[in-house]
Amino acid sequence: MLRYKLKELTAEKEFRERRRVTVQEIAEATGITRNTLSKMLNQHGASVRSENLDRLCAYFVCRIEELVEYVPDPVNADGGLTD
Repeated sequence: MLRYKLKELTAEKEFRERRRVTVQEIAEATGITRNTLSKMLNQHGASVRSENLDRLCAYFVCRIEELVEYVPDPVNADGGLTD
């Protein structure tokens, strides 16, 4: 599963710029809908277009590995993957 580190990058930007950064501001600056950003913030493994990842990397001035992290799915007791 992919984990998006949008909260962490937003917090770092807020600290650096000493101001609040809203989801609306990110949406307006990147052209990504608030709905898509909310999914990235709140839904584990949300599907996101590579174009949106590119826009977020440009906005936060970061590399893709600073925005996205691969997290292996946990294995349940009988050896199968959990949902």
